Amino acid sequence: MEPVSPTRGLLRAELLIVLGLSLGRSAVYSLIALVQALAAGPLAGQSTSLNTSQARDPWLDLLYQLLSIGFTLVPAALAVLLLALTAGSLAQALGDLGLDLRRPGRDLWQGVAITAAIGVPGLAFYLVGRALGITVEVIPAALDAHWWTIPVLLLQALKNGIIEEVVVVGYLVQRLERLGWSGRHIVMVSAVIRGAYHTYQGLGPGVANLVMGLVFAQWFRRTRRTAPLIVAHTLIDAFAFVGYGLVKDVLPL
Repeated sequence: MEPVSPTRGLLRAELLIVLGLSLGRSAVYSLIALVQALAAGPLAGQSTSLNTSQARDPWLDLLYQLLSIGFTLVPAALAVLLLALTAGSLAQALGDLGLDLRRPGRDLWQGVAITAAIGVPGLAFYLVGRALGITVEVIPAALDAHWWTIPVLLLQALKNGIIEEVVVVGYLVQRLERLGWSGRHIVMVSAVIRGAYHTYQGLGPGVANLVMGLVFAQWFRRTRRTAPLIVAHTLIDAFAFVGYGLVKDVLPL
C-alpha cells in the first residue's frame, strides 16, 4: 500500500474527529461534570462510581459490559488505521506506535517500573485531595458480584490503557509532529487532554493525571513505545478496580 500524504487541513480535521469520537468528547463532558459538582457543594461530600452494573440480569449485564468495552476501543482502532494509511502499512503503523512484538520482555518490565513510579504517588495524591476537599470519593468498582466480575474489571483496565495511550499519546503525538508542532506544545496538549477527561473526579485527579500525561507523552517522544505505557496504565487501573474491594474498609479511600 502506498503511503497517503494528507494536507494539513485534513490532518487537523482528522484529529478533531478522532478526539471528538473518544477522549476529547470525554474531556468536554468531564469538565461539565466538574462545574456541576462545584455548583452542587463541597467536592468532599460527593462521589462518583466507575464500572457500574448496566442490567439486573447477570448475563445481560455481562453482555453490556463486553459491548461497552468493544465499542470504546473502536476509536483506537480508527486511529491505528489512519496512521497505517499515512505509514503505508498496518505493520509500520504498529511499529511507529511501539506496539510491535520486538521487545515484549523489556516493554513489560518497563511498564511495571512505570506503574511503581506513577501508581503510588497517584494514590497519595488522591488521598491528599480527599483530605483537602478537592476530590470526590471515587468508587472504582461498583459492579455486582458475579463469577465474571474480576475478569471484566481486568478487561476494563486493559481497555482504558489501550484507548488512552494509543489515542492521546501515540496517535496524537505523531499527528501533531506531522503538523509541525514543537515537542513542548505536543506534550502539554496531550497532558491537558488527559487531565481534562479525569476532572469529573475532582480537581486533584485532574492535576494528577495532567502530570501523568506530561510523563507519558515525553516518554513516547523519547522512546517511541506505547506498549510500556499500556502495561503501566492497565496495571494501575487493575490494582484500583480489583484491589478496591479488598482495601475499601481499611484505607480512607
